[in-house]
Amino acid sequence: MNEQVKQRAGIVLAVFLAADGLANLYWAMGNTWPAPDAKSLTLAILNANVSTAPQITVPLACLSFCGALIALARVDCLGKFGQLIPDPLLQLGILVIAAALLLRGGMGIGWSLGLVVVKTQLFYMLNLVAYTPICLLFFAVAVVAARSERSHNWRKS
Repeated sequence: MNEQVKQRAGIVLAVFLAADGLANLYWAMGNTWPAPDAKSLTLAILNANVSTAPQITVPLACLSFCGALIALARVDCLGKFGQLIPDPLLQLGILVIAAALLLRGGMGIGWSLGLVVVKTQLFYMLNLVAYTPICLLFFAVAVVAARSERSHNWRKS
């Protein structure tokens, strides 16, 4: 596979994770758009009534931003800073991200098939047409990024 394709996969994965982090920060500030209130938001996104308090959403945002940095470092987009982290550790990080996306995609299939109770029709539809396909797509993107070869050996610097 072309190294340029692998690098782009890492960048696309990083953008996806950063967008997720920004959404969590937005909700941490008390905003509930696109839903009218926090309960509706979490029922639509998570199929559960969960707190959107900063104690919950800020750590999730940080996790997403860390994942984005791992993806960028793995495909050599962070320059010397990214080279400080051993490649096997970055590859493991990408594989953990891929596993989480696959897990969420698999759970989405379970929800779609009615194996898990769905509390709202909105969640069911969003899960079917957006969440599950997006998670499975980005699982594949993460696998491509994990397969990339770093052009710089972290030990050379």
